[in-house]
Amino acid sequence: MKIAILGTGNLGYSIAMGILTQDDFKVKNLYLTKRNIDSLKKWDKLPNIKISTDNKKAVRFSDVIIIAVQPKQLQSVLEEIKPQLNAKRHTIISVVTGRKIEEIESIVGHGISIVRSMPNTAASVGQSMTCLSGNEKGMENVETAKSIFNSVGQTMCIDEKLMQAATVICASGIAFWMRLIRATTQGAVQLGFDAEEAQELSMQTALGAASLLIKSGSHPEQEIDKVTTPSGCTIEGLNEMEHQGLSSSLIRGLVTSFEKINQI
Repeated sequence: MKIAILGTGNLGYSIAMGILTQDDFKVKNLYLTKRNIDSLKKWDKLPNIKISTDNKKAVRFSDVIIIAVQPKQLQSVLEEIKPQLNAKRHTIISVVTGRKIEEIESIVGHGISIVRSMPNTAASVGQSMTCLSGNEKGMENVETAKSIFNSVGQTMCIDEKLMQAATVICASGIAFWMRLIRATTQGAVQLGFDAEEAQELSMQTALGAASLLIKSGSHPEQEIDKVTTPSGCTIEGLNEMEHQGLSSSLIRGLVTSFEKINQI
């Protein structure tokens, strides 16, 4: 597969890292573009990796175009590469926040295969949750997008109308979960652990909780019931967190982020 990532910033970099570190996913050529390529030069010596500031050249030598630029840059980038696009050959995968498929079609035309996706930065360690939607031709080629993002985590095909919500849950969600882990770490420090020990305890416990749900298929409350005993310390702590608004604060934060993304 020949892939170009246009706009190799934090998210584009994470996708590239994830693709390159997966043994079961082979890339014939990977073009990485950025206006300032200094941060990418260490990749230039890797086989089959091309670093460039030239988006048009990257498109000419690729079949799958992952567009990972800032939302305000999307129109100019699409107009730049439009003459190089071939409807029979190219698939555009946009990871641009808040930009709809119809906006992309209005620039490049309706004959191009377009997939809108929302991965997160955990792609760099092969643990992204990526949601996908596409235009009619894009959904015909959605397996291509799934193969790329399955190599860096898990994928789910959704209706495009849910993509803004998916952005909040999965992409912004990385930051939300980081804050929860940070808070647990701070609590562990207060209870006597040093900072390094506290973070290790918090990270592994969070990983364990998610792994339990993934492998067992249980509802979170089922797993909570297993560790709460009558008059015990766990239920005491949970009730205090709920009295202080844990669940409602999280939900309000998600809704606030969702309202903001719909203003962008």
